Amino acid sequence: MAAIKDNIEEQALKCSNPSELHTLPESSTTVLLGKSQSKVDETACSDSDMLYGITDNPPWSLSLLLGFQHYLTAFGSTLSVPLILAGPLCMTGDNVGVGELIATTFFMSGISTLLQTGLGVRLPIIQGATFSFFAPTMALLSLPEWACPQDASSEMFNSNNTEDAFVNETTAFDLRMTWQQRIREIQGAVCIASLFQVIIGLSGAISFVLRYIGPLTITPTVTLIGLSLFEVAAEKAATQWWIAFTTLFLIALFCQGMKSVTLPVPTCSRMKKCSVMHTPVFKLFPILLAMMFSWLICHILTVTNVLPSTKGSWGYQARTDVRVSVLHDSQWIRVPYPAQWGLPTVSPGAVFGMLAGVLASIMESIGDYYACARLSGAPPPPPSAVNRGITMEGVGCLLAGIFGTGNGTTSYSENVGAIGITKVGSRRVVMVTGCLLIVMGCVGKVGALFVTIPDPVVGGMFIAMFGMITAVGLSNLQFVNLRSSRNLFVIAFSLFFGISFPHWMSKNRGVIKVGVFKDLKHVLNLRTQDQHAILPKTLCTDPDLWLVWPHYVFC
Repeated sequence: MAAIKDNIEEQALKCSNPSELHTLPESSTTVLLGKSQSKVDETACSDSDMLYGITDNPPWSLSLLLGFQHYLTAFGSTLSVPLILAGPLCMTGDNVGVGELIATTFFMSGISTLLQTGLGVRLPIIQGATFSFFAPTMALLSLPEWACPQDASSEMFNSNNTEDAFVNETTAFDLRMTWQQRIREIQGAVCIASLFQVIIGLSGAISFVLRYIGPLTITPTVTLIGLSLFEVAAEKAATQWWIAFTTLFLIALFCQGMKSVTLPVPTCSRMKKCSVMHTPVFKLFPILLAMMFSWLICHILTVTNVLPSTKGSWGYQARTDVRVSVLHDSQWIRVPYPAQWGLPTVSPGAVFGMLAGVLASIMESIGDYYACARLSGAPPPPPSAVNRGITMEGVGCLLAGIFGTGNGTTSYSENVGAIGITKVGSRRVVMVTGCLLIVMGCVGKVGALFVTIPDPVVGGMFIAMFGMITAVGLSNLQFVNLRSSRNLFVIAFSLFFGISFPHWMSKNRGVIKVGVFKDLKHVLNLRTQDQHAILPKTLCTDPDLWLVWPHYVFC
């Protein structure tokens, strides 16, 4: 990811005014760039520099290979989101459920990609799960009423003892209902917040909002997203630090030490026909390759019984046979469908928190639009295209909430960087990637396979990726005048308060009691006997009417 991020900056800065790339007004006092820097070499990103432009259509065989490359590039970020959510959602022990959540995330990423490339900004840009929603999601799930029950035992859930079949079945049902209740709360918040994003896109209000949001605002927002996830990464890596360090070392080796190493790969193009191209494989897929090598090491250590086989021992979670049963329990074909976990529920507090994630996602995506246009040899997207892009992202988030990913969707910077490396900006290729994501999301065994990745391998990947998120946020400071005491104060206060106040809240739960939302919920519940008498009985008893009647509120 570091190599891809460097490629985005190097090439995009050659092709456009950096202040324009970050969609900042020229009068912004936080930008340190002068007007003299707007003179750039326009020929650096001309169509002749691209093997395939946006409107070009490579052969289907080549489009499939290039689309699979984009799929692999988005693999790490897309996979990490449901794996992080599994813990706070109390899914520990329900490995089949985690696999279904992963498959749903991939499925909705494909749907959102097709919507964005076909109806939205119409640039070759991949849509996937976003980290911007993590802060409000974690804040919501940390409330006392959403704390995971202590009796949700993964050992009972995964037991193969036939004598305890009835007990295990009951435990499985209770565990599944536990996390589904939580994810429905997240779904409702994402759905309502995404409507706000759709309204912003349709109204064209984003042009007005951008006047007041620049790098000084984006820096602490993105940085705190990365810093807030350190505990999740540490818990995964602590299950076997040596495996986690090995994964980290391999990621650093591939993306930094071996980024210039190329391997011969057969390819076909319009000019050279079929030939062998030396491709920087390690630069393109450092995370995927590192996880594969670490996974292989864990398998060797499992087969040779070097890793402990006693549950609860340090290093046990590094074994590759801990969750292997999920491969047998999961379905081969499972198509995600709306409200598969139940009808979403809505609480005002969760919605307001999710709105902050939506705003951060909008700012991130707009920067990706301009970078993608420059790297693919296209003119800068006009305001109308940006508005369409934000609208389609809102629609994608709405569908993700309805289908139940527990997250939203946003544009992926790593895939934008891949366009700059491969010089292929064809819209057809990205649409093929969207189709691949949909197909992979419908194959249940694929999601189950990802669940079997050992925890320390995932922890090492998390440390690298969350560190990069933090670094990407801090990289926006290059466009901020750090000699200004005002700017330094804003950065210092935002970062320190953004860490201190949530920490204090987590240690002092229940100190701040607003009471308004609780009273409002009590009023809306209408659970008294007299109020039940007023409601038509069929509305609460007929399941066919639940889709049109807010059953979860009034019945």
